Amino acid sequence: MHVFRNISRLARTVAYLKAEQIFFRLYYRLRGTPRPDRRPAPALAQRTAHVPFCPMPEILTQEHSFTFLNAVHQVTGAADWNRTEWGKLWLYNLHYFDYLRQPGLSPACGNAWIEHWIDENPPVKGNGWEPYPLSLRIVNWIKWHLAGNPLSDKAIQSLAIQTRALEKQKERHLLANHYLANAKAFVFAGLFFDGAEAKRWLAAGEAIYRRELPEEILADGGHFERSVMYHGIILEDLLDLVNLGATLPLAPYIEKMVRFLVTMTAPDGHVVAFNDAADGIAVAPEKLLDYARTLGFDAPAPATGSCDLPETGYARLQAGKWVLFCDGAEIGPGYQPGHAHADTLTFDLWHEKTHLLIDAGTGEYVDTPLRKFQRGTQGHNTAMLDGKNSSAVWSAHRVAQRAHIIERRFSQAQFTAAHDGYRGVIHRRLWQVTKAGVAVTDSFEGSGKRMIAQFWHFPPQTAIHVVESVAHVELDGKRFCLTLPPDARTTVKTGHFSPKFGTDFSAPYLDVARERELPWETTTEIREDTAL
Repeated sequence: MHVFRNISRLARTVAYLKAEQIFFRLYYRLRGTPRPDRRPAPALAQRTAHVPFCPMPEILTQEHSFTFLNAVHQVTGAADWNRTEWGKLWLYNLHYFDYLRQPGLSPACGNAWIEHWIDENPPVKGNGWEPYPLSLRIVNWIKWHLAGNPLSDKAIQSLAIQTRALEKQKERHLLANHYLANAKAFVFAGLFFDGAEAKRWLAAGEAIYRRELPEEILADGGHFERSVMYHGIILEDLLDLVNLGATLPLAPYIEKMVRFLVTMTAPDGHVVAFNDAADGIAVAPEKLLDYARTLGFDAPAPATGSCDLPETGYARLQAGKWVLFCDGAEIGPGYQPGHAHADTLTFDLWHEKTHLLIDAGTGEYVDTPLRKFQRGTQGHNTAMLDGKNSSAVWSAHRVAQRAHIIERRFSQAQFTAAHDGYRGVIHRRLWQVTKAGVAVTDSFEGSGKRMIAQFWHFPPQTAIHVVESVAHVELDGKRFCLTLPPDARTTVKTGHFSPKFGTDFSAPYLDVARERELPWETTTEIREDTAL
């Protein structure tokens, strides 16, 4: 039976893939690792950036000490570039070379690490030669050169070998943000080098962008993977291309992506953490907007009032001091939901700059209990039926059966959405906001006796006292109350909160459960608490 369930789950996952993805996954597996192309590098073009690129925070903190994902390791020899116990994602970050963009890094230090990488990572072996780190490193080495740190002949030759290696393993088996990262590397290399080979790279990158951007950037400006973190990464990519003088028609995409970013930036200045998102990966919204302005794009002031993002599926509601972000979205593109969570109809809530109801965040990208909790329905401010996730998330980045949005309606004071993720039952949620507070109404349309659980997640420092059917909450010197269903069993539990990769803080949440005959409906009210 267990084997049958696994086969069924895999079949439901693969059913959403494009034929292109299946073909290239099989092709790359059968072909094996491509041979390196060591021909001499093309000549360099005369190219400069219009303005400085966005800097990165301090990563290389000592001579051999790197900090990624809130973990510090000493890199002192060739084996360290592929040390498995440090984790794949940490090693990927090491190979990206983002640290070339940290302020104050000396040319001697940056060039020394480039030399280390070339000497200790022979073509085409190890993590650094996989297509995603290849893409990011190609761009970062070129940025380093354009920032006034000329690359050696050895590094320029390596760049050409790397670009040729990427050319043979474009991520057509994944597509989405990874394919765009490949495209950026080709455009950068195509503009950095000169000659026929450089023109081929440039054409390859431009072709990917012309194909992918109309699909990946939705009409409301959001990226179709529905992660505001990846949205920020791709927005910076497009701004970098403009900065480098690419001739692609990028302005319309950038303008609507900027508006989306402003809308989905919370009152505390951080992006809303729906799906895979964590601080410290994408450039902070304020810095991205400054970068856009220096390149001549209008960047609106912080958002006020309510706003609907119908193509992405998100909505922002505001009244008085209350601001909430509602998730009435599909979990992502059907063929690439790798960064999606089973979070349909979740929401995040702020009272002024106090983040009252939070998302559990994203702490890691490996299949662990933490990853399961944070991708699962229980890790979000939504409702679960019969203890099952609304979408069948599994492994670290897989999704089988998915919830689909079957209804959504927006107005300035309320938002309604419904999904069909629970077989035979429709979960509908209505959010209403006034200056006095927020009301959330959940209804379940179907039949039979079912176990219903609602989850309400709070920051780690929150104190919660449940008295009968009211949860009294103390946070940031403020007091709030949640009026809960009187017929439910309310339990204060300890969950997880990961605002950044590599973090895992204990955080309280309410598990409000009851067994009821369907159809059934309940309303939870959230207000400032004047009773204590």
